[in-house]
Amino acid sequence: MGRKILVINGNPDPSTARFCAALAEAYVRGASLAGHQIRRIDVGSLDFPILRSQSEFTQSVPPRDILEAQCSVTWADHLVIIFPLWLGGAPALLKGFFEQVFRYGYALTPPGEPPKGLLVGRSARLVVTMGMPSAVFRVVFGAFGVRALERGVLWLSGVRPIRHTIIGSIEGPVRGRLDWLKAIQRLGRSGT
Repeated sequence: MGRKILVINGNPDPSTARFCAALAEAYVRGASLAGHQIRRIDVGSLDFPILRSQSEFTQSVPPRDILEAQCSVTWADHLVIIFPLWLGGAPALLKGFFEQVFRYGYALTPPGEPPKGLLVGRSARLVVTMGMPSAVFRVVFGAFGVRALERGVLWLSGVRPIRHTIIGSIEGPVRGRLDWLKAIQRLGRSGT
């Protein structure tokens, strides 16, 4: 039996015509062919509010879509998070999704207790698309938008190891996108 993998398409646009949706589908296809168990979340299709206060983060009951997402994260032993880089980081809706899902008591110990990640035993891969060349994002910008999600959300919650795939210049030739779809399908087959 393969791994239990949760694929999260973090593009806020729910259109299946988006490249992130195609990448998610390629990963799912490869993982399914290899016998891995798959669940998928398309963040752009979910219904949840943005948290606006500390009390909402610490005390409110998560909406149904978020509770279902938490069940899927609990079920998974590997998370694959695919998103476009917007203004140097994850899109606001994806960040809002993580604020809802990775709450105190679920992903982190509550305030007043020794800090501890509660999602130990899971690994993750971030697949990030962008218009700029990936080398520019890494060298000039230090990949801070990816590192913030890796460290500030996943690592703090106990998720390790965390790998990433950065896909730059996506608006270039179609052949490049097709090559990336094949590469992501191979990652799906390997379950990494």
